Amino acid sequence: MTANFHLIDYLIFIAYAILILGVGLWVSRDKKGHQKNAEDYFLASKSLPWWAIGASLIAANISAEQFIGMSGSGFASGLAIASYEWMAALTLLIVGKFFLPIFIEKGLYTIPEFVEKRYSTNLKTILAIFWIALYVFVNLTSVLYLGSLALETIMGIPMMYGVIGLALFAAAYSLYGGLSAVAWTDVIQVVFLVLGGLVTTYLALNTVSGGEGVISGLKTVYNAVPERFAMILDKSNPEYKNLPGLGVLVGGMWVANLYYWGFNQYIIQRTLAAKSLKESQKGIIMAAFLKLIIPLIVVIPGIAAYVMINDNQILGSLGEAGLSNIPSSDQADKAYPWLLQFLPVGLKGIAFAALTAAIVSSLASMLNSTSTIFTMDIYKQYINKNASDKATVGMGRLSATIALIIACIMAPLLGGIDQAFQFIQEYTGVVSPGILAVFILGLFWKKTTNKGAIVGALASIPIAMYFKVAPKGWSTSSIFVDVPFMDQMGYTFLLTMLIIVLVSYMQNKGNDDVKGIPLTKSLFKTSSEFNIGAFAVMIIIVVLYSLFWK
Repeated sequence: MTANFHLIDYLIFIAYAILILGVGLWVSRDKKGHQKNAEDYFLASKSLPWWAIGASLIAANISAEQFIGMSGSGFASGLAIASYEWMAALTLLIVGKFFLPIFIEKGLYTIPEFVEKRYSTNLKTILAIFWIALYVFVNLTSVLYLGSLALETIMGIPMMYGVIGLALFAAAYSLYGGLSAVAWTDVIQVVFLVLGGLVTTYLALNTVSGGEGVISGLKTVYNAVPERFAMILDKSNPEYKNLPGLGVLVGGMWVANLYYWGFNQYIIQRTLAAKSLKESQKGIIMAAFLKLIIPLIVVIPGIAAYVMINDNQILGSLGEAGLSNIPSSDQADKAYPWLLQFLPVGLKGIAFAALTAAIVSSLASMLNSTSTIFTMDIYKQYINKNASDKATVGMGRLSATIALIIACIMAPLLGGIDQAFQFIQEYTGVVSPGILAVFILGLFWKKTTNKGAIVGALASIPIAMYFKVAPKGWSTSSIFVDVPFMDQMGYTFLLTMLIIVLVSYMQNKGNDDVKGIPLTKSLFKTSSEFNIGAFAVMIIIVVLYSLFWK
């Protein structure tokens, strides 16, 4: 299945690529007489305004995982997958009010740096190595794979060429310019991302309605498959194991979102680069509002594709293209690329630019954060403590290059994975509960000790695996249990917290740890703009869940 691209489509895409590279390199230039230092390269000179932060948060977050993976999950399970987006909006408010004030007050470059200040250098190093491995072998690799899968499906570009092309595009401006280049180009990327996503949604819904428009298309899709608009799935639903009912509201979804939005370097890094805490919090509010509309451009098209494929009349109206290479039930991740081939001339170029923008912006963010952690937490800690500004920035560029090469080699090996978005969530979910427990108690319980944190973090892995899988030959009904991975994350988080509390209490006999963080009410005071925005976001979330509860 390859899209029939015309000259205008290629010209639109080329213009987009030139614009991104041009802006990226322009903001990356060194000011006369000024040598880039760590703050310039890794934190954009701490000069980002709120709107750049908000746009960059979404550009870093929305990638092939969402456009391809979440659309695929919409195709397979329906609107319920949108909980990842709508609950994320609520999570962002918590991060902005309770986490950011502490991080910015401590002047952090990296999340592992917080671990050192609160716990110990040893624990920081353990987590730094873990995060580098996660970014290289899971995040960068999966984004490259899903992105090149889209290129292969839409344009027939061989997988390896797609991987190399995307990698070179992201590297062209991000390696040289650092976070500044990434953040400022993200502002442009978000425009393409949202515009292109809306174009695809419009096409899908207009096609379903027989040319009668978006509203009519939504009604048609809802009437055709009302069960796919249920946000809370019951146990009879085949996708219950991925989205276990109320677990998305009160269970493990909180673990996934708090870990991702609060303690994920490539997400939180742009908030640390703000002009001020107030600017950072305003950026958080902007990102929360944008998260509310993301399902419209990544989930609804997947549901519409399902309706189109199962309606012979609609398929017939699509011609030969509609009848070829139709995604089967076990090829959910091909639903979005399948839709793109029906876009008219010109709009294909915009939609393709949107998809590329989502992929490249995430790659650039992950590369910058991987190099930040390696350079600041490994290189400057153990290899060259007195590194000059030039050496520090040079190591940042070198480490990002090596990470990208490894990811390019690994990406094609992910072939054959269905619903890649769920795959990524599930395997990240094995380690995220323990790390979240370490951070939450470190931030808000002054009695937490370094020993308690290390024991808890190490214990969290076997606890997660206990809930995840029984050894071969063992009956899951006897000793081991096998629960939905979202519930597994919730249980693992609670048990890890209990272990950390017990070990810390026994070690310090109930006394505060010497590195405990003193908290005051004034630290968490937020502006009226933040409070009003947060209230509006919460009202919209309540309305959405009320409309699509079952």
